[in-house]
Amino acid sequence: MQRSVSLVTVTAILTALAATVPAAQAADGPRTAPRPAAAGPSTLTSQDIATAGTGSPYYRIPALTRTTKGTLLAAYDARPTLGDLPGNLGVVLRRSTDGGTTWQAQQVVRKDAAPQGYGDPSLLVDRETGRVFVFYAASVNQGFFGSATGNDENDPDVLQADYSYSDDDGLTWTHRRITAQIKDPAWAGMFAASGEGIQLRHGPHKGRLIQQYAIRRDGANHAVSAYSDDHGATWRMGTPVGPGGDENKTVELSDGRVMLNNRSAPYRTVAHSTDGGVTYTPFRQDTELPDPANNGSIARLAPGVDATHPRSSWLLFSNTATTGGRSNLTVRLSCDNGENWPVRKTVEAGSAAYSTLTPLDDGTLPNSRVGLLWERADYRHITYSSFDLKWLGGVCAPVTLTPPAALPAGKTTEVTVRVVSQNDVPLPAGEVSLALPAGWSAPAVAVPALRPGQGADVTIPVTVPAGTGAGAVKATAAYQVRGDQHSYGDATLTVTAP
Repeated sequence: MQRSVSLVTVTAILTALAATVPAAQAADGPRTAPRPAAAGPSTLTSQDIATAGTGSPYYRIPALTRTTKGTLLAAYDARPTLGDLPGNLGVVLRRSTDGGTTWQAQQVVRKDAAPQGYGDPSLLVDRETGRVFVFYAASVNQGFFGSATGNDENDPDVLQADYSYSDDDGLTWTHRRITAQIKDPAWAGMFAASGEGIQLRHGPHKGRLIQQYAIRRDGANHAVSAYSDDHGATWRMGTPVGPGGDENKTVELSDGRVMLNNRSAPYRTVAHSTDGGVTYTPFRQDTELPDPANNGSIARLAPGVDATHPRSSWLLFSNTATTGGRSNLTVRLSCDNGENWPVRKTVEAGSAAYSTLTPLDDGTLPNSRVGLLWERADYRHITYSSFDLKWLGGVCAPVTLTPPAALPAGKTTEVTVRVVSQNDVPLPAGEVSLALPAGWSAPAVAVPALRPGQGADVTIPVTVPAGTGAGAVKATAAYQVRGDQHSYGDATLTVTAP
């Protein structure tokens, strides 16, 4: 639920919500059809599927999933202003039955007359029954911060927990309210964290459906999992983790734990559950994931494979990878359940906001593809992109820099870099280079061939120019192998006077 954008008053009302959304015609560049960002088999393609002013004054808050029949569903808010609930918002959706190449006309999932509003969708597919859920918040008088405590489902001052479900692959929808089931009466505001929920595929809680919520308790925000063990017939709420919770996502790890990844500045925070999302460890920062407090996404590339499969611990993550404004939309890959994030690629260097990603196949193909739905160009577009692993261009080999305590200005000092192969096949010889400030020098250094699980330490002589002021300097090590595959590691170097 966006909270940092000021309300923009417009006189237009929400009309023609079910109309087909044509391509963008704005000065920021139309994307009328899937357009590759790179030639050849290694591609990222993008197209706008909703544009502000066409069918609705504004669109926000993307959600994306792939059904058991292979249909892509993209849901998002249609808004009269950029403001959150309360307001006369509606949840709309587009379907693609050809893998995202074309999209059917926009349809309404839930929309009623003012002052009622529905917003912040999150899609969730039950892989055992085929049922599709879309969770969202429902309001009359109050939004997240103004919501009353209590769980009376008829109280107009309580922000309600609603969802709609479809048994025909997203063509028609039935609505339910579960506020009384999942909301502790002591809590105030509560809303479903937008994007995509998960279903556990393995272990003692196999089949469990999990949808994330942000809740307000005693004046502070927390994250919490709503879960169902009976295919959505009933829902229960776990124990909140916080304070410091916000929009958050979960992913099932190969070791059976559930990881919670939470919106937070200047870095994402994470927590883990060993009981299927009921309770979590306290939050800790993941300093490899910078964040400006923006909604992001995390997913397991191959969620259906057993723990013995080489890709069982591969995770994908997307967010605006900055600590300031919302820009630099980046996709990352971890090959060790999120312990390290050595692979990263920028989707959009400019303005971007919320994003959600979902695998487009079972994740085991040599060049599996992933779908990404995101907000582009100052919220003017909801854009669908897809990319393959070759475009991501990474190699599963975390890079760690171990700098000395200090690097004297005007001197040459050795910095140790360690590369560890997490690949299931041998890696040929490669090299490591350092990205440093202008005027510094550091040669690229060879890294020997590595067997699966093998690591190597190399030293790089770093020369700091004379006259460099004392202080902290960021350095990035890039490991390159097979010509165009990379992994990265960051560290802070401390410069001292000679």
